[in-house]
Amino acid sequence: MPFSNFTNLDFDQIKTSIKDYLRANSNFTDFDFDGSNFSVLIDTLAYNTYITAFNSNMVVNESFLDSATLRENVVSLASNIGYTPRSKTAANAQVTINLTISDDTPTVTLEPGIVCTGDVDNETYTFAITQPITTLTEVDPSDPSQRIAKFENISVFQGNYLETTFTYDGSLDQRFILENSSIDTSKIVVNVKDSSSSGKGTEYTLVNDIISVDSNSKIFLIKEVQDEKYELKFGDGYFGKKLGNSSGEDGNEINVRYITTDGVEGNGAQSFTFSGRATKSNDINANILSSTVSTILKSQNGADIETLDSVKYYSPLIYSSQNRAVTARDYEAIIKKIYPNTESVSVIGGEELDPPEFGTVAISIKPKNGNLVSDFSKNQILSKLKQYSISGINQKIIDLKMLFIELDSNIYYNDSLISTADELKTNVITSLTEYSKSINLNKFGGRLKYSKLLNVIDNTNQAITSNITKIIMRRNLQVSLNQFTQYELCFGNRCYLDPNGFNIKSTGFTILGKSGTLYLSDVPNSDLRTGVLRIIKILTDGSIQNVISSAGSIDYLKGEVNLSTVNISSTEKPNDIIEIQAFPESNDVVGLKDLYVSLDISNSSINMVRDVISSGDEVSGVQFTRDFYSSSYPNGQITRT
Repeated sequence: MPFSNFTNLDFDQIKTSIKDYLRANSNFTDFDFDGSNFSVLIDTLAYNTYITAFNSNMVVNESFLDSATLRENVVSLASNIGYTPRSKTAANAQVTINLTISDDTPTVTLEPGIVCTGDVDNETYTFAITQPITTLTEVDPSDPSQRIAKFENISVFQGNYLETTFTYDGSLDQRFILENSSIDTSKIVVNVKDSSSSGKGTEYTLVNDIISVDSNSKIFLIKEVQDEKYELKFGDGYFGKKLGNSSGEDGNEINVRYITTDGVEGNGAQSFTFSGRATKSNDINANILSSTVSTILKSQNGADIETLDSVKYYSPLIYSSQNRAVTARDYEAIIKKIYPNTESVSVIGGEELDPPEFGTVAISIKPKNGNLVSDFSKNQILSKLKQYSISGINQKIIDLKMLFIELDSNIYYNDSLISTADELKTNVITSLTEYSKSINLNKFGGRLKYSKLLNVIDNTNQAITSNITKIIMRRNLQVSLNQFTQYELCFGNRCYLDPNGFNIKSTGFTILGKSGTLYLSDVPNSDLRTGVLRIIKILTDGSIQNVISSAGSIDYLKGEVNLSTVNISSTEKPNDIIEIQAFPESNDVVGLKDLYVSLDISNSSINMVRDVISSGDEVSGVQFTRDFYSSSYPNGQITRT
């Protein structure tokens, strides 16, 4: 009689199943007595079955991209659909290096290798180049016996410079594996030459696909193997030029120069010290008298190796895009590939813009470090996108628009269950800070789920009895000082409408020709859908003076604020910012299109309120409703505080 239950995978369950089988289908006795010899045989059989079941389960799981857990298996499955996971990316800085030398030579070459060091958070990191850079020298004006070699706007990459040489032996099973992890594969430089010749030889180019490759293409490919190391693949004479010393072949010696990097840790270096090697003709070291390194752009865009979750998510997207940018999903996958520092991407067709821009794709990128993509990175991204985009479609990268969500929360607690209210408040802020990092929020199209937010607060500590939490939306308006300018700002969500006005609140600013600190406010129209934006002043007696009664318009349903032409001369907040807030009509706030939702705990108000009912001070609730009442509706303040 066969087993009827094949789902038992635990050792004890398997052992019980074997005993049940023997009990019903044999004449053996004492097999269920733990001290018997038969029991030892049952344990051995159960153990063997358990190991076999575990291995079978692992084999099945590791055979599919969604369920695989080992990196080498995930990478192998992704490679089956033509996806190579991103390696670590070296932080890139732009610098100008001036070398004063005593040699009378017309040119100086900065040799591949470490060229300077930079500091990040009191840690010193090395920065290198993989290709030689040659520049003309000029006479030092202060001393004609010296010359100056200026290397302007060169890119240096964080990491250690390494060089490896392979000799091709013609065998089919020969592998070219770089025996280092943490390699930035985009910085690998490969040269092929005959072992008997001098010089570096012919340079080969890294490719990601073989669409335009023929038998004469001098290319190589990269594959990630075990322990996050990389293997180089060369052509076979049909797809890519074949290695070897035969006629028409470039040689059998492979020279590989590459950088091992610390990835994201190298970001932020601003001060550099020269530590490289400069040569004159015939590879003779130049006599360097002094050196200076000027920073053009601090180190940025360093990234760690692609995570398993990212490989599982993006490899099918890259495969479906077929290396062309057509849909929003295509752009999302390709931009993540060419700009590893991407945290989230929003892609909007030009027909959805206001006004429409047909034939244009607007791209907004949230980098992992900071809120803005530098102009240098924008140009690089757009340049690399050209090889994927369809002819006739233009791309433009627009700056990130942050929709900040703030909380105004009164949290009631039973003081008999805690030591201090400040400690409980700290725990609540910690819980909210962790929730603010949720993937549901930190992305374009993110959504603040109000009920889950309340649960985060309530579940922080058993002493919390309830909370009354109000949601505030905030946008930062970047103004152009001392210029007549119009401004448009969108919350992307319906705004709460009080017919009496003061739905829009702002921080203070000044206007050319108007005295005192001014604020934005609003007056709803009779349709209760739109309103008039006005600029007001708070007098010393607390009354309100209309400085400009019609300064723009507001659409409460669309959450759009339009400020007419105005010359703002200063702002109360630093960096020429005016903070503008509104209350959402729905507490579930969504980041629409190019709005990136961010839960701002640092600017939230967390108030701890002693629950007099739960604490045992009273049972009727009279004192509670009189002295500890919290409104669930927006406050009546006139300005943003």
